[in-house]
Amino acid sequence: MVMRHKRLLSTACTVFTAGLTVGLAASLSACSSGAAQPSNLVTVSSNQCGGAWSVQGPGWHTFQIDNQSTGGGEIDLIDPANGAIYAEVENTGPGTITPMRLNLGSGTYAFMCNFNDFDTQVGAKVTVGGHAKGTPAILPVSYNQTIPYAKKYQAHAEAGLKVLARKTATLAADVRAGDLTAAKKDWLTAHLRYQTLGAAYGTFGDYDGEIDGDANATGVNSPDWTGFYRLEYGLWHGQSAKELTPVAATLDKNVKALLAWWPAQQIPLSDVGLRTHEVLENALQFQLTGNDDYGSGTTLATTLANIQGTRYLLSLLRPLLVPRYAGLPAVYSGLGRLQSLIEKEHRPNGMWVPVSALPASARQAIDAACGAVLQSLAPIASITEPRNIANDF
Repeated sequence: MVMRHKRLLSTACTVFTAGLTVGLAASLSACSSGAAQPSNLVTVSSNQCGGAWSVQGPGWHTFQIDNQSTGGGEIDLIDPANGAIYAEVENTGPGTITPMRLNLGSGTYAFMCNFNDFDTQVGAKVTVGGHAKGTPAILPVSYNQTIPYAKKYQAHAEAGLKVLARKTATLAADVRAGDLTAAKKDWLTAHLRYQTLGAAYGTFGDYDGEIDGDANATGVNSPDWTGFYRLEYGLWHGQSAKELTPVAATLDKNVKALLAWWPAQQIPLSDVGLRTHEVLENALQFQLTGNDDYGSGTTLATTLANIQGTRYLLSLLRPLLVPRYAGLPAVYSGLGRLQSLIEKEHRPNGMWVPVSALPASARQAIDAACGAVLQSLAPIASITEPRNIANDF
């Protein structure tokens, strides 16, 4: 599973707000520079956070966050009692004005500013009167809270790689012995095992491309193309055992090298939450389109392996998500629907219906179910992103 997506929230200016129907929802907004100063301007910099801002009462408000610092920053609107986040502007650039829109309910609010190389600041507290409900706040996750989950996933990935190494050894032995029928069966078993490890692929470095890279950059005839997909192409395009023996041996060698290298690596803390969305995003773009089908017709099975990997991540993060994300039940129901639709395409003889052979109605239903579950998964990266939490909370 070569990582072919960058996180949506890495754009230059991003705004997201807590609450709505799915919890922490992200929406891109344009950044402006040199515009006339609006009346709801909130000025931030490395030495001030919000200034003397005010609102007339509860309801929908759009604050214009004016970054007057010389560097980028992250601006949160928080509950000053506990640091829970109502809304956030992430990666706002110097000299830009970025809108932050949310439904203010009755309560006390303050802006919190994080600029690189400066201490976190919490600005003036502003109380909104009445008894109105607004966008709910979500408690941030600290780095210390995230570390145990990253360590658990590190151990989980190592255990998975040990199983994978045994499977690629069997696969290489099949090819070496000339038993290409067994090799096709064992290829799928090994490949699906690799595809369950989606949260780690960003940490696998060059090994990921060597083990699971496609031929888009090299072409199918290039000697530089290696890994599962190269072997799939040969097995299902009539190449001989003699031709494929070095391909299978290289795959096995690279898997074993990755296993030996892995214990010294460290998964970035933000990746565990980020991959809950990104793994299935890759599946939608590359497996459910048939882009990564090199002859076996098993991309639906690969998508199921991706769902399995996503479910493990959700189980790992569940203690963080249950008190923070009201949309979590929709994630599980959406995964269940997607899995059920895919499993219907598994033939009694053990073969899978290739994506290209699906009836239009079945393909549309699967794509729609995957899109829906991706929408419900999207907030998790932001909710579980480890943050610097001010000492006041």
